[in-house]
Amino acid sequence: MPDKRQIAASFSRAAPTYDSAAAFQREVGERLLNLLPVSPASEEWRKNAVVEEGAGEKVQSWLDIGCGSGHFTRLLAARYPKSQGYALDIAQGMLHHAKSQGGAEHWIAADAENLPFSEGSFDLLFSNLCLQWCKNLEQVLSEAGRTLRPGGLLAFTSLASGTLAELNAAWQAADHFTHVNRFRAFAGYQAICRASDFKLHHLSCHAELHHYPTLRKLTGELKALGAHNLSPNRPPGLGGRARFAAMTRAYQQKQCAKGLPATWQVVYAVLGKAT
Repeated sequence: MPDKRQIAASFSRAAPTYDSAAAFQREVGERLLNLLPVSPASEEWRKNAVVEEGAGEKVQSWLDIGCGSGHFTRLLAARYPKSQGYALDIAQGMLHHAKSQGGAEHWIAADAENLPFSEGSFDLLFSNLCLQWCKNLEQVLSEAGRTLRPGGLLAFTSLASGTLAELNAAWQAADHFTHVNRFRAFAGYQAICRASDFKLHHLSCHAELHHYPTLRKLTGELKALGAHNLSPNRPPGLGGRARFAAMTRAYQQKQCAKGLPATWQVVYAVLGKAT
């Protein structure tokens, strides 16, 4: 896994450009939101919900873990207008940008693996495409369980192995270095969640295919998001023109009418703390 300091620095640098490239991230987060209760529960929620009616309806306080630019912090504030909102991110630059947009009463620079809150602080923990950067998911779930009140919910999306498989395969045709971030297998998410004290309301992985007009469009989007290659085994320097050209030739063999394919393996989870 990448060093947390490098992750924080990368996303801090990306704060000004993140929203311009985050359409996919917003789509994923909105699907997660649609799995959660509203207060009071609406007919729309009853059609989509994966938790029993009544669970999580009385959200008095919530925490957005890995809030990024604050897009979902603001949506959570609108969804639970009478509750106390907290937003947390490891990247100071992202947190500063998000805070300037509003949405939460409290903004905290901290790590999901070490939440700086007392026991039973929240009714809802929400995290969109953040936990893939955490090496110790067991610790994340332990911290979530500690800081949730009985009956509270942990809802998160994450990325699993196989994400950007096309880009990874193209790079493998060029050299032996790691050019694409590596994530845990979905089986790992399943084992860790099932071994936790949480009740699994929902846990699934979906391959979401996107197409890009050019390779530069894809790599530029990853850079704008701060999600470019952060692997410890990444190549030194820029990787070399010859290697990049070889990778480009390999990737272009996958070109189709819609463009260059890129697959994201997205994990959706809604877990409940026992009452």
